[in-house]
Amino acid sequence: MFPADRPRRLRATPAMRGLVSETRTEPSQLVLPLFVAEGLAEPRPIGSMPGVVQHTRETARRAIAEAAELGLGGVMLFGVPERKDAVGSGALDPDGVLNVAVADARAEVGDALVVMSDLCLDEFTDHGHCGVLDAEGRVDNDATLEVYGRMAVAQAEAGAHMVGPSGMMDGQVGVVRAALEAAGHTDVAILAYAAKYASAFYGPFREAVDSSLQGDRRTYQQDPANAREALREALLDVAEGADVVMVKPALGYLDLLPLIRSHVTVPVAAYNVSGEYSMVEAAAERGWIDRDRAIDETITSIRRAGADIVLTYWAAKVARRRR
Repeated sequence: MFPADRPRRLRATPAMRGLVSETRTEPSQLVLPLFVAEGLAEPRPIGSMPGVVQHTRETARRAIAEAAELGLGGVMLFGVPERKDAVGSGALDPDGVLNVAVADARAEVGDALVVMSDLCLDEFTDHGHCGVLDAEGRVDNDATLEVYGRMAVAQAEAGAHMVGPSGMMDGQVGVVRAALEAAGHTDVAILAYAAKYASAFYGPFREAVDSSLQGDRRTYQQDPANAREALREALLDVAEGADVVMVKPALGYLDLLPLIRSHVTVPVAAYNVSGEYSMVEAAAERGWIDRDRAIDETITSIRRAGADIVLTYWAAKVARRRR
């Protein structure tokens, strides 16, 4: 005369729902990406990413200090230089914008959160690719690896706790690990962009870093149709010395998180990228969705799929709401 099971009993009150919640997100599991631009007198809003800016050195320091105060797990720093060249030489300059931003971050917060740095040449090259080009205009994998090794050491010397090789060059993690070890930076961790796809959802990011990309990155970033390839990439990165492996973007590739999670013992991260952020913000601005609920559902879905760490532009916003 009545249902044998009544799952609704466990949804009856907020306290009950909280008691039985299967997936939780703590601020310490979130990483805030920040863009630090050279030569700015004040922060520059990024039009396609409402609420996100290119920081000055000073405002970046304040944002990093707040991230530590909020209990975030880390910050991922991207540099936006005033000048670029064919080989991305600004990435190696100790006085270059990214290395200076890393040093500023460590001076501001010490070890209070994990200071991460993007290890890629795309922000620093005048052609916008993630590596150096050969005589025929193709990205030269092995020549790029040599630069990545030196870039890793420069970032470690600036104070990075963790470097994030994101260019999808074959062998990049092994080269970065060897360079760090040879330079004595044995404690610097590697966050490997193991499964980084050639995605349309990076569009707003191109504005954020003033990208000068010519062409596309399909010869080195992954084909969105492929899943097994992502597992192969992740396993190679772990074998080469990665401390964390990451899937990027997150929402269109949630199926890869449990696949990779089930095959590796290192932490798994996911990057909730600019296009995913901007779609929610644009809809919320028009009153079509509830912004805070959409943010929570987005991050919860990434955590539920298996990510231990989530890089998201909402990291500070989420942490503020949970104080």
